[in-house]
Amino acid sequence: MADRVLDRVRQPLALADAWMNRLYGWRYNPLYHTGVVAAALLAAVMVTGVYLLFFYRIGSPYDSVARITNTIWLGPWTRSFHRYASDAALVATLIHLVRMWLQRRTWGSRALAWYSGLVLLFLILVCGWTGYVMVWDVQAEVLAREGARWMDALPLFSEPIERAFDGERELPAAFFFLNLFAHVALPVGLGVVFWIHVARVARPVLVPPKPLLWGMLGLLGIASFLLPITMGPAAHAFRLPGTAPYDVFYSFFLPLTRPAAPWLVWAGLLGLTGILVLVPTLLRPPLARRPAASVVDERSCTGCEQCWLDCPYEAIDMVERTDDRPYLVARVDPGLCTSCGICAGSCAPMGVGPPGRTGKAQLDAIARFCTTHLAQPGEIVIVACGRGSGGISASLDFEDAPVFPVQCAGNLHTSTVEYLVRSGAGGVLIVTCPPRDCWNREGPLWLEQRLYHQREAELKARVDQRRVRLISAGEREQAVVHDALAEFRAEVRALGSAEREESPAIDLECDVPEPEAAEAHQ
Repeated sequence: MADRVLDRVRQPLALADAWMNRLYGWRYNPLYHTGVVAAALLAAVMVTGVYLLFFYRIGSPYDSVARITNTIWLGPWTRSFHRYASDAALVATLIHLVRMWLQRRTWGSRALAWYSGLVLLFLILVCGWTGYVMVWDVQAEVLAREGARWMDALPLFSEPIERAFDGERELPAAFFFLNLFAHVALPVGLGVVFWIHVARVARPVLVPPKPLLWGMLGLLGIASFLLPITMGPAAHAFRLPGTAPYDVFYSFFLPLTRPAAPWLVWAGLLGLTGILVLVPTLLRPPLARRPAASVVDERSCTGCEQCWLDCPYEAIDMVERTDDRPYLVARVDPGLCTSCGICAGSCAPMGVGPPGRTGKAQLDAIARFCTTHLAQPGEIVIVACGRGSGGISASLDFEDAPVFPVQCAGNLHTSTVEYLVRSGAGGVLIVTCPPRDCWNREGPLWLEQRLYHQREAELKARVDQRRVRLISAGEREQAVVHDALAEFRAEVRALGSAEREESPAIDLECDVPEPEAAEAHQ
């Protein structure tokens, strides 16, 4: 039930992905890079913040910000860029969080990334809050009073904090110092939490593609020049806050919280936090349907280390063997394994993978598939990733082409492709999800390397590569599959009939390394 609800809720996001792919292509689709976009924007915020900090004065916060805005060289542009980049970073972070939730990439070994992401979101919001208070205009006063009202509801302080804003005395410089300290110190915490956020992934991507990065920064720079930030009215203890340029991204909650009692605000915050913290537990499949971790058949393992290299989550280690073979053996940590199956696609002797999805299991499945579906010689067979592929993986056929579904394209062993071609398929059209949106991070990347660039376990040279086509399509990009299939069919017809073998013999074992070679390898 929960899966069906999430699939329906995800459809607007899938449509947005398809629209962005048409505009920018999957390589530069900003929706596929929201995590690193947020990180890049926060880095830009820190750089501009350092420049602004040179001119900020704790003793006269409003006047110093007014001086930055009106007289300092590059002050108006830098302050505007600082604010716009902060807003964009928050938006990118929220989209990234929603994307991970809708794609159910939150439980198991991915839970650490989810929890650390929530901490990052909290730190970004607090950084934004303290940054706006530093200006000490009307918006800053409202934010400070609102925060004091919430804190006074807790039995922590002997004297209400809100009294500091009643006008009896000037606000102490310590208030602005603590606010400035928090605003400067929290970005250090952001860096530490971000390191934890990517700690369980191999080869983390830390920056967006250069065209996207410079295009994004360029647009923010132009907006900062054409629409510079202006000063709102100064804060005044004896004057009711009037019209002010409230920031919709960091002050969005004010219309909801200001009329509410503090206890109700705290109840809402704790309830929302509790729901977010429970997301990994709520989305974790029942034990009976939970995908099993990969296992290693140590008798087949040749110690080649390819599964260890390809694993996107560093769930595989190479350890000493317990038998007399003089080379290492792969060992899977079930606590880190996400059951993506990419290791199965990388193992030439087919000795590793989730139960039922190893290379050998795939060969059994493809043999049964050819018996029941490959009725006509020369047919195109579509191998469709279950996450994208225009949503066709659940169908028996697409436009008269039989469909063989796989959970992840990276799980696909090239021997299954070889089996299809040698069984008489005119061509094999493999449809992956867009590489920048692979639910298992690197599935399409490694598959493309195995098919065309001799990465272990590579597609054998005896297979005619002209009969193998690799494309990518998002969940709502069925038209992409339609166009690719029509084009591929025309090319396959020009190739003529494919040779058909009644019982294709696929190599199931690799040569065991000789002791001398194995020792040299270590």
